[in-house]
Amino acid sequence: MPKQSAPQELAGIAPKLVEITDDVLFGDVWERPGLSPRDRSLVTVSVLAALYRGEQLPYHLGVALDNGLSVEELSEAITHLAFYAGWPNAMTAITRLKKIADERDAG
Repeated sequence: MPKQSAPQELAGIAPKLVEITDDVLFGDVWERPGLSPRDRSLVTVSVLAALYRGEQLPYHLGVALDNGLSVEELSEAITHLAFYAGWPNAMTAITRLKKIADERDAG
């Protein structure tokens, strides 16, 4: 998978935010050897779903699939977190996962 990066169209308004996202978050944190990209994706998707961060969730669900997680594994993680993070959060996350899975199946 290609290295992740911040949306470059944001560089015009927030160049430093884009720079540190690319260099620190995706260039350092995501590349650390302590967890595999697959495991980092599972953690990231779980936290985004639990915190109801719907704007970032679709991107990271796609990354998680690219990093080797299956739709079934992501579905199970979302089902599990429903009991800890709330039903609305889980329903939003599973709806986003279904949309991405359907798009990938169609494409």
